[in-house]
Amino acid sequence: MEQFAPLRRKKDGQPVRYLVVDDSVFARKNLGKMIETFGGQVAGEAADGCAAITEYERALPDLVLMDITMPLMEGIEAAEKILQKHSDARIVMVSSVGYQENIVAALQRGARHFVQKPVKADVLYEVVKYVMGDDAVVAAIADGAHA
Repeated sequence: MEQFAPLRRKKDGQPVRYLVVDDSVFARKNLGKMIETFGGQVAGEAADGCAAITEYERALPDLVLMDITMPLMEGIEAAEKILQKHSDARIVMVSSVGYQENIVAALQRGARHFVQKPVKADVLYEVVKYVMGDDAVVAAIADGAHA
């Protein structure tokens, strides 16, 4: 898998911490591998919207990658509940269900962006950089090159 210039938190230089929410173990592992190529850290995982809320409280991640279609509680509802308590939460919806109304609903409820499955690492990297904004910096690559 392609290696990207590491994204770090601006405030402390630490890796960006992610919560990965998807009912598919394969999808969570795949996103986790991408996150590692960005220099990030998986702070938690959840398989449904209810677990996502609990896991968000526990991990307090910098960014959430949230599937829309899940059992027990859909991702849009989970995102809304997280944002009710944590208005600064950064949530990116990730779904193969690219229906316009789902995307609009997610964004209206506070999601910051949307990524279509199958997720491409370069697209996700750009979305993460955009959503993290001024709170993230692209670190120099270890071989001495500058970002």
